[in-house]
Amino acid sequence: MSELRSNRRISVSEDSKPVLPRHARLKFDETRQRWVILAPERVLAPDDIAVEILQLCDGERSVADIIDLLVAKYAAPRDDIGTDVMAMLQDLADKGFLTQAREKTS
Repeated sequence: MSELRSNRRISVSEDSKPVLPRHARLKFDETRQRWVILAPERVLAPDDIAVEILQLCDGERSVADIIDLLVAKYAAPRDDIGTDVMAMLQDLADKGFLTQAREKTS
């Protein structure tokens, strides 16, 4: 329980490998007909762009990888996309909806 309540916030950088914490999940809500992040006693309804980014936050890809994928898909300047992605991910991390993937030990 202490893990859920800890203030262990991450500082998002291009090297970060973000992932939803164990207590949160991204799910399509049939009733609302939209994607939501479900967490204990909280629901967040991200916009379509945020959903696309969150679906790439698998704990394997770095933020730089995510930005590069979006730059290729939308043919937009990397600085613009990078600024927006970093701000969105940091906001979600500050709210407890995103954490850093744990390093895997072999």
